[in-house]
Amino acid sequence: MASIFKKESLNPPFKTVLFGFAFSPSLKINIMETSRITHFFGAKLLLLHVGVKTKEKEQQILEILSQIEHKSLEVSIEWKTGKPDQVLLETCENSNIDLLILGALQHENLYQFYVGSIARKLTRKVCCSVLLLIKPSEERVPCKHVVVNGLEDEGTALAISIAVYVSNALGAKQLTIVEEIRQKEVAVSIEDDKSLKKAAIKKERLRHREDSRVRKLLKSIPEDYLKDLKVKTQSIFGKRGYSIGHYAEVVRADLLVMNAPKKTGLLDRVFPHDIEYILSDLPTDLLIVRKNN
Repeated sequence: MASIFKKESLNPPFKTVLFGFAFSPSLKINIMETSRITHFFGAKLLLLHVGVKTKEKEQQILEILSQIEHKSLEVSIEWKTGKPDQVLLETCENSNIDLLILGALQHENLYQFYVGSIARKLTRKVCCSVLLLIKPSEERVPCKHVVVNGLEDEGTALAISIAVYVSNALGAKQLTIVEEIRQKEVAVSIEDDKSLKKAAIKKERLRHREDSRVRKLLKSIPEDYLKDLKVKTQSIFGKRGYSIGHYAEVVRADLLVMNAPKKTGLLDRVFPHDIEYILSDLPTDLLIVRKNN
């Protein structure tokens, strides 16, 4: 059972952060937000632009960096040419990146910069975790509520432990673990009061089963990381990916944490579809967790 917590000690999940940026109107707020997050994680930051380096562009980046809040942050800048997705994938691999951050702007359901088809490729192929920012801010907006998936999957223990770590690092006070239960698991035809009661009992048993499973996962996390965090479990019935995205939007979560999609073949592409429901309509900032190689 993967976790970043081992014998009451912490193995920080993010030591090196990469931000792939474009020269867009949101460049400054994306760098301000990314540098702030990197500082809270105690990591170093690599800024990467896939495009031609010019004096004007370099000066623009240096001017923005002179305004970041945390002056002691270790920052380096790289300029590369090529296809953005391929360059980002290779840099993450060759530079031992733990977290790739991408800026995402929503406009009529279209995502500019690296979001869209490139984000789908990256979430499937990149060797590290990915954070998509849709609401960066020049001035800090406190993170209050984090939502994480609690589905029955080998990657869930890691996702929950990282969600707890991130909640502590960003100062969030509430963490909700959402257990998505497929409607077909209920599988009761509602025809009368008896069948309605049967369905209600089955749903309650499923909720109890999922809560028990998640509580076992939480036992591996040191108390120090849970004492100031209100942890809630929430069972929801519906289509995976879509349901948790809708829930995160309804409760106005500041961050949604999900397992990374598995590398699948042509006959097994169910989990990537779960992520794609969310990528097609991002409800909030999204952290996609992948175990480091």
